[in-house]
Amino acid sequence: MVRIVLRNLERIEYFLHAPNTLSQPKKRWHSAFLIIYCSKTLLSFFSGSPSQKKYSKVSRLPSFTVVDLKPDTRFKVDQNTLIQLVKEKNVDSLKKIGGLVGVASSLEATVEFGIQGDAEDIARRHEAFGSNTYKKPPTKSFFYFIVEAFKDLTIFILLGCATLSLAFGIKEHGIKEGWYDGGSIFVAIFLVIAVSAISNFRQNRQFDKLSKVSNNIQVDVVRAGRRQQISVFEIVVGDVVCLKIGDQVPADGLFFDGHSLQVDESSMTGESDHVDVNCSHPFLVSGTKVVDGYARMLVTTVGMNTTWGEMMSSISRDTSEQTPLQARLNKLTSSIGKVGLLVAFLVLIVLLVRYFTGNTTDDNGNKEFIGSQTKVDDIVNAVVGIVAAAVTIVVVAIPEGLPLAVTLTLAYSMKRMMVDQAMVRKLSACETMGSATTICTDKTGTLTLNQMKVTKFWLGKETFAVGSYSSIAPYVLELVQEGVALNTTGSIYRPNTGSDIEFSGSPTEKAILSWAVLDLNMEIEQLMQSCTILYVEAFNSQKKRSGVLMRRKVDNTIHVHWKGAAEMILKMCSSYYDASGIVKDLGDAEQMELEQIIQGMAASSLRCIAFAYKQVSEEDQENKRLDEDGLTLLGLVGLKDPCRPGVKKAVEDCQYAGVNIKMITGDNVFTAKAIATECGILRPGQDMVSGAVVEGVEFRNYTPQERLEKVEKICVMARSSPFDKLLMVECLKQKGHVVAVTGDGTNDAPALKEADIGLSMGIQGTEVAKGSSDIVILDDNFASVATVLKWGRCVYNNIQKFIQFQLTVNVAALVINFVAAVSAGEVPLTAVQLLWVNLIMDTLGALALATEQPTPELMDKPPVGRTAPLITNIMWRNLLAQASYQIIVLLTLQFKGESIFGVTEKVNDTLIFNTFVLCQVFNEFNARKLEKKNVFKGIHRNRLFLGIILVTIVLQVIMVEFLKKFADTERLNWVQWGACIGMAALSWPIGWIVKWIPVPQRPFLSYLKISKK
Repeated sequence: MVRIVLRNLERIEYFLHAPNTLSQPKKRWHSAFLIIYCSKTLLSFFSGSPSQKKYSKVSRLPSFTVVDLKPDTRFKVDQNTLIQLVKEKNVDSLKKIGGLVGVASSLEATVEFGIQGDAEDIARRHEAFGSNTYKKPPTKSFFYFIVEAFKDLTIFILLGCATLSLAFGIKEHGIKEGWYDGGSIFVAIFLVIAVSAISNFRQNRQFDKLSKVSNNIQVDVVRAGRRQQISVFEIVVGDVVCLKIGDQVPADGLFFDGHSLQVDESSMTGESDHVDVNCSHPFLVSGTKVVDGYARMLVTTVGMNTTWGEMMSSISRDTSEQTPLQARLNKLTSSIGKVGLLVAFLVLIVLLVRYFTGNTTDDNGNKEFIGSQTKVDDIVNAVVGIVAAAVTIVVVAIPEGLPLAVTLTLAYSMKRMMVDQAMVRKLSACETMGSATTICTDKTGTLTLNQMKVTKFWLGKETFAVGSYSSIAPYVLELVQEGVALNTTGSIYRPNTGSDIEFSGSPTEKAILSWAVLDLNMEIEQLMQSCTILYVEAFNSQKKRSGVLMRRKVDNTIHVHWKGAAEMILKMCSSYYDASGIVKDLGDAEQMELEQIIQGMAASSLRCIAFAYKQVSEEDQENKRLDEDGLTLLGLVGLKDPCRPGVKKAVEDCQYAGVNIKMITGDNVFTAKAIATECGILRPGQDMVSGAVVEGVEFRNYTPQERLEKVEKICVMARSSPFDKLLMVECLKQKGHVVAVTGDGTNDAPALKEADIGLSMGIQGTEVAKGSSDIVILDDNFASVATVLKWGRCVYNNIQKFIQFQLTVNVAALVINFVAAVSAGEVPLTAVQLLWVNLIMDTLGALALATEQPTPELMDKPPVGRTAPLITNIMWRNLLAQASYQIIVLLTLQFKGESIFGVTEKVNDTLIFNTFVLCQVFNEFNARKLEKKNVFKGIHRNRLFLGIILVTIVLQVIMVEFLKKFADTERLNWVQWGACIGMAALSWPIGWIVKWIPVPQRPFLSYLKISKK
């Protein structure tokens, strides 16, 4: 009996929890079937045993119907129909399947309610239509980077030399002893390649992670009647998406409702003309941008089924982007490489001449070349050894580590900047930010919290405290409520559970809606139902106002409502309402009085918004144009947006670092001055007379010459348009400034692209703005902009540290090998030893010095600007001093080491090798600080640096003491180790003394250019 119940329980439970989507007649049939089914199940308890039931047969009568008891996950419209619908943009095809209403019904969605949106509903839609993700090209494997590393010409030559050395060594000494020389070079080469491949592979993975973050756009959707933000990847077919200016259309779909919607389809079609989208042309294509208006769209196709998905699946992010600094370093590498090639060629000639003239001897003192008596194998073996030595000099001379150091420091800084709320979209911005001389910043949301709240309300010439509106005429309040409810892009959600009302939209819209609902008791649903919207003029940053033309259903009258910047709306008015509901003329005296009220609110750091309306005739509304004069002023509201905590300190830090901060805002001049003074951008006493504060129209009307003369003095530009911002950026760049600009709107895109560094806002920024920027400030905070500046300087500084370190090694190695080859006929450092030095300075050195974190002293210096030399006079002083010391010590060991220490030639060569490597280890500490004398400050915080130093020392001990045949070294005793460490440690006091020597400001290389002329 229990088995029967368990067997049927699942089916009974399904019927009890069946979705309530049936019509009334079907519900009756459903109930009847449920009663019959349950009755039959209960009767089975009393009719026979389960075993009898198992073998009983049921006659299949024609009147029976087979009922599928599994839930139906299918929709009334198939996927292929929806795919072709938007791709073909065929209105007739849309009508055949019931038009927009029919498609929405088939997808179980409504414009107000959206979809159900629970886990089961989402899973059903994923199964039927797929997810909003696209296939990505396969990421580059580790093997790819190994192959890339092998493409280096010098590596190929060394591999050839290693192969010949291995072959001749085995032939001459047998496989047991003969493989050491060639095998050692092979191991060293593969070690260098492996480290390089691992570094590039890790960097590629880092970019992939950043790409995922940057593509994860947040989208507004309506689910279960509630407007909410979800990831673009979570969108499903049937979702109702809210679109506004600057948004990227997240999937293919149909226009549900909205006003004045225009999209830019140039990313898909190449056509620059904007396309109107409305009920007669309702097709929206994913990847296109909204340039005007607002709307709600019904998603019909997602992911790989969209044209955008197909296109994106074939595009991979270019991680081989070369930054300006990398380009400069490549030139430097090329120049040093040419010098290295010249030295290597001279060494090759000298060694070959010495060998063939019989001036070289073997370990026993016998001549290596005795004319025709010398075997061909011996000659070839000797020549291969000489070529290998020359090629290895080239390997050491060419600083391949410079581009690697840039890559490492950029990848490291990008990762750390993400923690500090800055997402880098373009690599070059990291380093360029370090050179920034001017930052042009927005006010709202960047310097302020973007948490608007209505704190003042003026009706005519009277002010009313928040919450005390009982004395205002009801008709006037109704007009204000009408203006708020109908002329907004925000929305309200009232939960059934008694939770707080939720407001959606921009901070300004949310603040006004909150005030109207909570203080004026506005019922937005009733107001929306009582009117029909005829035409909407959407808000944009140029007009700074929005309007709506609507018809009241009660009396069929037509009204226009305007909302926007107070002084602009005021100019459109010819009358105003007082608290009693009486309309009064707005003469010059009243106009001036109201302007002073607006200025007073603005001086208190309030954003002033005005509401106005007008009743219009049937004839006026036919041309779909909103009246802009003869309006009646309904009221003024003042919105408070407090400054962000810490923004004043961030501004002061930037100014102390020699970076000019300019505030560019759409607010009026009084609000702008108040906020700028509060943030520290404007000093008390600076006013319009000194040219520190201008309005956009004034700046625009200057002659080009006047703009260039005055642009550096400007601290605040109020009532600016995006064109004014672009104009300012162009002027500053003409004056030689490196300009960073913040922007959040669609119209800011030209300025963001024109600037040296475009900084978009992650929260309030539109997708168009983010797409045009180099760095996205994730928390919209100016303090994060100051952090980006610090990181930019850190990147530049780390590169300079590594250049100084590497050039010291290059100069020392080249001079020592050349002098020794010319004078003694041999190079003191073997191919394997030089490759080991190359590994230390290129890869491990880059890792150690390129990952230093920003320090406060970085903000003590002025910006380097656009034309500053990469190798400064300070760097030349430091590297020449250290290189000279190393050359003197090592050449002394080369010529006098055997007599000084009383050792054999082999031990002396090991002493030279060991001292040279330890010099680099000690000099790595010197390179940490280019100017500061205390090179150990903050070293305990850089564990990676200390770890690399420790690893280098351990590996060096292994090379000298345990890998004798591999590294061609001899074991050293404690005295010899102490001597090597002592000679290397002298690098520290030399570095400290050298930093007392003053250097001229004029770049060292400029003297050479003048002498050439």
